[in-house]
Amino acid sequence: MARIICVDYGGKRTGLAVTDPMQIIATSLTTVETKELFPFLKNYFQQEQVELILVGEPKNWDESDTHATPLVNAFVKRLAKEFPAMPVKMVDERYTSKMASQAMVEMGMKKKDRQKKGNVDQIAATIMLQEYMRSLL
Repeated sequence: MARIICVDYGGKRTGLAVTDPMQIIATSLTTVETKELFPFLKNYFQQEQVELILVGEPKNWDESDTHATPLVNAFVKRLAKEFPAMPVKMVDERYTSKMASQAMVEMGMKKKDRQKKGNVDQIAATIMLQEYMRSLL
């Protein structure tokens, strides 16, 4: 089997999470400056076998688009262009940043580390990936 990678896309930073090759466990991978995301992904795909890219879809509670929706849609179009053989699937990202912040508190993470937005992005991507994997059961 191959890994699944999940992308919490942002204007400045992008959080990434991946499964293990057996697709049993989701773990945070890293946070990348968004301008470096495509070179990072190209390199990662050369080193690891990935079968699916999940991208967090920003929606409001009433299903309407957020301010970030056009950015994410443009990113998804570019993904399809840069990696035409790689399937891309959108997943709901509502409340994942709040859930990530709460998880960091529950894990006992120091306040200084919780304030690093990159940590929130990675954990949010991990939560989305875990939810996706759970939906497959």
